[in-house]
Amino acid sequence: MTVSVLTPEALTDPDLHAAGEAHDVWRWMRVNAPVYRHEAAELPAFWSVTRYEDIRAVYRDPQVFSSRRGVLLRPSEFGEDPGGGMTLALTDPPRHKQLRGLVADWFTARSVRSLEVLMERAVHATLAHAAELGECDFVQDVAGRFSMAVIGHVIGVPEADHDALFRWTNEAFEAHVSLAAHQELMRYFIDLMDARIAEPTDDLVSMLVCGEIDGEPLTDEEILLNCENLLGATENGRLALAGGMQAFLENPGEWEQLRADRRTLPGAVEEILRWTSSAVHSMRTATRPTRIGDTEIEAGDRVVVWVPSANRDEDVFVDPYSFDITRSPNRHIALGGGEHFCLGGGMARAELRILFDALATHARVEQTGPADRVRSLAVSGPEQLPVRITLR
Repeated sequence: MTVSVLTPEALTDPDLHAAGEAHDVWRWMRVNAPVYRHEAAELPAFWSVTRYEDIRAVYRDPQVFSSRRGVLLRPSEFGEDPGGGMTLALTDPPRHKQLRGLVADWFTARSVRSLEVLMERAVHATLAHAAELGECDFVQDVAGRFSMAVIGHVIGVPEADHDALFRWTNEAFEAHVSLAAHQELMRYFIDLMDARIAEPTDDLVSMLVCGEIDGEPLTDEEILLNCENLLGATENGRLALAGGMQAFLENPGEWEQLRADRRTLPGAVEEILRWTSSAVHSMRTATRPTRIGDTEIEAGDRVVVWVPSANRDEDVFVDPYSFDITRSPNRHIALGGGEHFCLGGGMARAELRILFDALATHARVEQTGPADRVRSLAVSGPEQLPVRITLR
């Protein structure tokens, strides 16, 4: 399908998102059709929600808007997400909170601070490697390698296996398929799970294999799917990192401001999250009849919230289409909200802060070619961002 007319129906076309034109549709919808019904076609029927306050209300009511039946649009022929009820992303209270509790210790502010030395080491190694390459792809060679080094350590993948993990996840991301469909990756995690059952260590896989909910251990399938869930989140992370670099390259005045005054770094991190909104949509299923604004929603209806639209809502953000690292307040919802607020939000912020501090201090970054956008309804950001990095 080729995008020709920018109507709400065009939102289901990945080409619209790859062309960077989705914001034109969302802007029209916020004014004219903030809750819009899409009839069934290749995708099942669903409601689009585009205003900030409506989206936040959906996030905050997991009793009415359930995650169990899937949080991403899937072609009708595929049926519901097979991970329903088993992973952090696809559970409702109380099981969601119980699953979250098994791994939450790795994502506390204290744990994230303890990882900062590892992150700084990983950033410097990544930038040194990128500089040696001459021209490189910021998405793969910087953002991807850095984020994978961090999550690999947290999950419990030995450093010697990080390159293989990076290669396998890239293959899945580039093919736009589930990580669970990558046989080598799943075989690796089955072996890792067996090793941690035999000898637990201090990592997320050990927490999952040793954890219990209501006195019962997780099944092997639940453990594998949760590992996939956590690893898959690195795609959002690397797209936010790469999208942040692209934003600075397109707004050199903001980059110079950051370099001149590092006190702007916390604000820059929040603006990157708002600006990139790398998780494009999240879906819920209504458990009973309800209303969103003036629109009646029936039990069983799918409701899709468009996160980048919320983060450009003119009723919430002043001059929302400007990238402004001094923006305040910045009440974006790039990391979700309610029960499903991103578990790794603190880690994502630390990665952004450490990477851009290192770049501003030690590197010169020049874009050497056009950036191609990801063709996807689920994630947003540059597919490729060719640059040359020179260390100072």
